[in-house]
Amino acid sequence: MNSPALSLRHNHFLNGGSALASGIRLPRSISSPFRVRMSLQENGPSVAVVGVTGAVGQEFLSVLSDRNFPYRSIKLLASKRSAGKSMKFEERDYTVEELTEDSFDGIDIALFSAGGSISKKFGPLAAQKGTIVVDNSSAFRMDENVPLVIPEVNPEAMAHVKLGSGKGALIANPNCSTIICLMAVTPLHRRAKVKRMVVSTYQAASGAGAAAMEELVQQTREVLEGKEPTCNIFNQQYAFNLFSHNAPIQPNGYNEEEMKLVKETRKIWSDKDVKVTATCIRVPVMRAHAESVNLQFENPLDENTARDILKNAPGIVVVDDRASNRFPTPLEVSNKDDVAVGRVRRDVSQDGDYGLDIFVCGDQIRKGAALNAVQIAEMLL
Repeated sequence: MNSPALSLRHNHFLNGGSALASGIRLPRSISSPFRVRMSLQENGPSVAVVGVTGAVGQEFLSVLSDRNFPYRSIKLLASKRSAGKSMKFEERDYTVEELTEDSFDGIDIALFSAGGSISKKFGPLAAQKGTIVVDNSSAFRMDENVPLVIPEVNPEAMAHVKLGSGKGALIANPNCSTIICLMAVTPLHRRAKVKRMVVSTYQAASGAGAAAMEELVQQTREVLEGKEPTCNIFNQQYAFNLFSHNAPIQPNGYNEEEMKLVKETRKIWSDKDVKVTATCIRVPVMRAHAESVNLQFENPLDENTARDILKNAPGIVVVDDRASNRFPTPLEVSNKDDVAVGRVRRDVSQDGDYGLDIFVCGDQIRKGAALNAVQIAEMLL
């Protein structure tokens, strides 16, 4: 929750701008004489954004604005250090308030992205006051009483949560890698049922927060200038390098990020028997993850049918041009809502049409975090 706010667009960094020097980034402004802003509505819910000065917190505001999410009031919450800062949202001035136990009086929906410890402390307190909390941390994802939701995948998991009922609730946002993976795989799973899934991820700096993004830029400049790179976030060179994901290693040899993919997939699909294995790698990309996914099905599914299914799936764009060797890239999906899928091909190591390989890219901050949370909030309206 103490992450500095920054501009998250690639061109900002490539042009040599300093993210930290720029201060709090404002959401993309969409002002046009032909468009009437309908977000501020007397009959809309009261909204709070927790961790508003961080990378995902800023993206919450951007997505709320982009999607004309209706609200009658919005409260911007952050750490004591950030309290008192002035921010402009949809042409109105707001003061960032310190997050306290009293912050959720009269709040209908709270979007949390302030880290697991903050969520564990304040999420249940907010729910007790009647607030519906959509939490982006890992704090509640595996709690059997908390729905873990991707709106395009398992909206039924939160059907019992009702806005205006007076009852608060916790809803968990899945991990970014899980969201991006299951957006692409679930439509195929519904057709042919996945027996086993092998995932290799290539994860961007944004997944480690704004400070990691800033350090990647700083390291890149330092290495190009022949200097020793500053290694405060990952304790090793990130620029022009890649390494095993920095999450803690578990007794089974997997790291936490890899086990999130395993456990969250089973919960979201309500299938404790599906076999999932993952290897997660951190790569020097700014804000979009890529994933190589190998699938084994119970029922046959040929690559042409799979491609057609994906073309008709919500939130998916197929980029699969073999003739020009054009497939999804992290750069092309950055700042985009849709998850891109390509390299759709039969797995030649399996007999018949019982296996496929696909390559998936998605914006980690947007669909992997903020957009998914706002879509959950939209389902409450």
